[in-house]
Amino acid sequence: MYVILVYDIGEKRVGKMLKLCRKYLSWIQNSVFEGDITEVRLKELILSAEKIMKKEEDDSLIIFSSRSDKFLEKQIIGKERSSTDNFL
Repeated sequence: MYVILVYDIGEKRVGKMLKLCRKYLSWIQNSVFEGDITEVRLKELILSAEKIMKKEEDDSLIIFSSRSDKFLEKQIIGKERSSTDNFL
């Protein structure tokens, strides 16, 4: 499955969330990640993210998913932070 993950999290926890998300997906913009991931690994990521988050402080995680990136059109204007085109 292909996902786009976006988080909005308290400043004190941003570093931990960034490190966690980079283990599973490609970092494309501040607090935005994308990539192919299995359902099991996505559930693993969500469980780990929930341990970092503090919902009482309005932390949030939004995940958009699709069967494949072929169903999405991506247009980049400006500098691309991390290209995913060179993966095998």
